[in-house]
Amino acid sequence: MAKNSRTKNTPAYRCAECGWSAVKWVGRCGECQAWGTVEEMGAVTAKTTVATTIAVPAQPIGEVDATAASYRTSGVDELDRVLGGGLVPGAVILLAGEPGVGKSTLLLDVAARAARTGRRVLYITGEESAAQVKVRAERINAMAETLYLTAETDLGIALGQVEKIDPELLIIDSVQTLASSEVDGTAGGISQVKEVAASLINAAKRRNMTTILVGHVTKDGSIAGPRTLEHLVDVVCQFDGERHSRLRLLRALKNRYGPTDEVGCFDLTEGGIEGLADPSGLFVTRTKDPVPGTCITVTLEGRRPLVAEVQTLLSRATSAIPRRATSGLDAARTQMILAVLQSRARMELGGLDSYVATVGGVKLSEPATDLATALALASSMHNHPLPPQFVAFGEVGLAGEVRPVPEIGRRIIEAERLGFRYAMVPASPQPPKNIPDSIRVFTVSSVLEALDIAFEQRVKTGA
Repeated sequence: MAKNSRTKNTPAYRCAECGWSAVKWVGRCGECQAWGTVEEMGAVTAKTTVATTIAVPAQPIGEVDATAASYRTSGVDELDRVLGGGLVPGAVILLAGEPGVGKSTLLLDVAARAARTGRRVLYITGEESAAQVKVRAERINAMAETLYLTAETDLGIALGQVEKIDPELLIIDSVQTLASSEVDGTAGGISQVKEVAASLINAAKRRNMTTILVGHVTKDGSIAGPRTLEHLVDVVCQFDGERHSRLRLLRALKNRYGPTDEVGCFDLTEGGIEGLADPSGLFVTRTKDPVPGTCITVTLEGRRPLVAEVQTLLSRATSAIPRRATSGLDAARTQMILAVLQSRARMELGGLDSYVATVGGVKLSEPATDLATALALASSMHNHPLPPQFVAFGEVGLAGEVRPVPEIGRRIIEAERLGFRYAMVPASPQPPKNIPDSIRVFTVSSVLEALDIAFEQRVKTGA
């Protein structure tokens, strides 16, 4: 009996990063190989028994009331776009992002807009004082009569606030700052995060209360804490943005109520954060006359077409090894395009420094921007600007071919809506339909053909 008792009370150890467990402490996790993440946890020996009474019996699926899970607008159109229509009662949403990206500012604005419609909203902050949050709320005009605010890090007291106020929307900023006195470990540890998340999710489902949890991220940008947290919640959103750029992008990584291919765009200013229904103006330079070395392209962020500008500059190299500087574009793909232009189009780029960047700090990782980069480099090489009101997109291969990309028709329509009159697109077996007559479309199958059309001259191949 003594041996069995000792076995039950033997402490277990678990990795705070991946959840790997061991019977004794080790300095390095045996699963993810992370150092210093293995923590002591109490061994779980309890077994759940059958409930004597059932509060809500099962019923035929056709008799379930689906109106309880209908969308309710958050008041922020860009957030509603990402969520699939708005906030769902009883849903638990995890919003993650790097420090300073604007998570708290966005959610404070959402809380105020919801409160102005008459809904009770409870905002629990564990990282700032109530006075600090109020100062921000006054700065961004996020004050409302039914918006309740408390600074709390104890889970039991936080749940007591929920019982007292009975909110329709609960915001926790952040889930890693709450801790339960009934569970061992510090706040943010794997056991505490699991307990906090489970308790909040149970309260949200029982009270039909929409709950938004703010989550921290690790150095590599992934959501901190156990991966089970992402599986427990209904929606996982990622809030991204460059520190030196005003643009913020909201993406849904998981959504039980809607699509995961929508992107919300926000503009972070001193007066708060605003949704951008048409963010393309941030990434295009407005000049009176065309400038050599620039080309406009249309990329896709999720399902959303986004117009952006690629700028290039070529100058004589001052060292034996030419410099290749890239900002906002994939450096490896940019070097590949330089090699294709030098080999397939016989452009002498070996003795030139190349600088390639995007406007507004936007990141263009889609291969569809290859053709615009190639045309911009050729424009800088020949010191010849591209035609005005001209856009180009397409993937460039090592053989110099221009490959089709998804949603060609959607990109052309977006370019036409913004006033562009010429579009260079890849030749596709299925030509896009319903293209407006106000925009002229050039289909190309190779870089040489694209250069020939764009500059109205024959590029010599040296053959």
